[in-house]
Amino acid sequence: MLLSGKDVAARLKQQIAEQAEARSRAGRRPCLAILRVGENGPDVAYEERVRKNGIELGIDVKTLAYPADIQEEALLSEVEKVNEDDSVDGMLIFRPLPGQIDEDQIARAVKPEKDADCMNPIQLQRLLTGDASAIAPCTPEAVIAILKHYEIPIEGKRVAVVNRSLVLGKPLALLFLQENATVTICHSKTRDLAEVLHQADIVVTGIGKGRFFGAEYFNENAVVIDVGINFLDGRMCGDVDLETVRDKVAAITPVPGGVGAVTSTILLKHIL
Repeated sequence: MLLSGKDVAARLKQQIAEQAEARSRAGRRPCLAILRVGENGPDVAYEERVRKNGIELGIDVKTLAYPADIQEEALLSEVEKVNEDDSVDGMLIFRPLPGQIDEDQIARAVKPEKDADCMNPIQLQRLLTGDASAIAPCTPEAVIAILKHYEIPIEGKRVAVVNRSLVLGKPLALLFLQENATVTICHSKTRDLAEVLHQADIVVTGIGKGRFFGAEYFNENAVVIDVGINFLDGRMCGDVDLETVRDKVAAITPVPGGVGAVTSTILLKHIL
């Protein structure tokens, strides 16, 4: 089964549009600010998808783009401007940031009440402690949303997440634990990666290597959620070689048209 993110996003969009219209009638049009450093291809593609969805759903999306060589103090100043801008309800800062910038400093500078993608450590703390007010990062939340939309059982399942970042792997593991799954986080030092993944009921990939995973990494009953966004030969693709894997597993998300379609919609839900 091909798990289309577009179907999941369509259901979310209907709910968001209704709420955004109600806010606008009350005199407050929701607004998201995207802060992007450099011209990273996946970031630009995601930004355009968010902007398109914002127009469709009645949410303003403004982009603040900065050169890749911007210095930390200058970026901190820009973050503070957005913090104090009453017309902006939330912000997204694309990560990873260039090496000259301490990402932790930027994360702490974002006001928790304007943190639309769980960047500030306070949001991560809330997520870790199970605080109901926590806003999870958009991509991990999108993964769970897809599984629930297609009524794929999570409780008691063995889950392997090939990513250990604060953007994806670690918060996603927490979300899976909240759903009573058993989670293994894999990374570049994991021994016998293919064997580990082959034992999992649900596999989430997020390594940023186009078509890296072939059919040998998965068992025939596996549900594969491909979070990777890569460009090979000018075309977008995921971490999984979709054409060789799709007929060898129980279900899989495509790229494009999978997790990314839901992630950008989740972000706008957070703005509300």
